Amino acid sequence: MLITRRQLLLASLAVASQATLVACGNQTEQVAMPADFDPATTCDLDGMLLADYPGPKGQIHFAGEARPTWYCDTVEVFSTLLKPEQVRTVRAVFVQDMELADWEAPRGNWFDAKTGFYVSGSKRHGSMGPTIASFRNEAAARKFAATYGGKVLRFADVRPEMVDLSGGASHDHRM
Repeated sequence: MLITRRQLLLASLAVASQATLVACGNQTEQVAMPADFDPATTCDLDGMLLADYPGPKGQIHFAGEARPTWYCDTVEVFSTLLKPEQVRTVRAVFVQDMELADWEAPRGNWFDAKTGFYVSGSKRHGSMGPTIASFRNEAAARKFAATYGGKVLRFADVRPEMVDLSGGASHDHRM
């Protein structure tokens, strides 16, 4: 069987188109950008309105999901990530830089959580009671710890026993 030049060209275009679609699909899946929440956005873990509570928020982008999973507190983010039963592929994790965000009503100022510095054990509370304050840079985390107490940690240093969810909204007088 003789293949014509036209058939060869069409076959090549079909393969190239398919490869491009696969590459685009993979690229879209790999790139996750932080979103911002609106007044009606609820925490996917407990249903609390993110905008109604103080302290740092978080979002996890799981593979195969179009929208981020929202958390009203960084303690919930770490609790989710550190659970042994968490087997979903994580594309990205974003938290708020509390050096720039207003503690009482934080908006925006998202950064890659894995690159940040955290303060555990401070006097400041978030929506879940005691929280883990998130910072883009170490100097800001150290300044916060000097003012409010606590220990400065890197992302990988946060352990499951540091992310207790038992207090929750009972610490918040608005509940």
